[in-house]
Amino acid sequence: MSRNNLAYAYRSAGRLDEAIGLHERTLADQDRLLGADHPDTLTSKSNLAGAYWSAGRLDEAIGLHERTLADRERVLGADHTCTLMSQNNLANAYGSAGRSDEAIGLHERTLADRERVLGADHPDTLMSKSNLAGAYRSAGRLDGATALYKQTITEMERVLGCDHPYTRITRDNLAALQVPQES
Repeated sequence: MSRNNLAYAYRSAGRLDEAIGLHERTLADQDRLLGADHPDTLTSKSNLAGAYWSAGRLDEAIGLHERTLADRERVLGADHTCTLMSQNNLANAYGSAGRSDEAIGLHERTLADRERVLGADHPDTLMSKSNLAGAYRSAGRLDGATALYKQTITEMERVLGCDHPYTRITRDNLAALQVPQES
């Protein structure tokens, strides 16, 4: 756990090579000591995929996110919150790689699953709405993105408050969408 936390701190500080090395070592040790299907091992796998994503190693990130999602579905079940987080992470990675249709489809699935499992007002569900709006934006579906951002901001303000980080991020994303682009 300490090694994993240090790796995350390295990642947050932009020390990505150190973060990746430590995440890889942690994953290998957990796999050996706890087994490939242990929830902590799956979390380490997800963290390593996130570090790859941060470093721009999108193919490696996507491959590892896909394996983590499949493993979490098999071990924890499709409705487990960690499985839903893996769906979200994979959708974000697809979006970063320019795979808009896959990103939108998985974001839509994640939103529907989170609404069903967690409820419409859960912070993770609300963030899924914001992520879906971002995927619409990236795909050039600006009307859909704008409408979903506005709806999500209203819901976030009601549930989380105006100053919650999720509300602020979503408000900033809508503002960036509405800024006229230079030609």
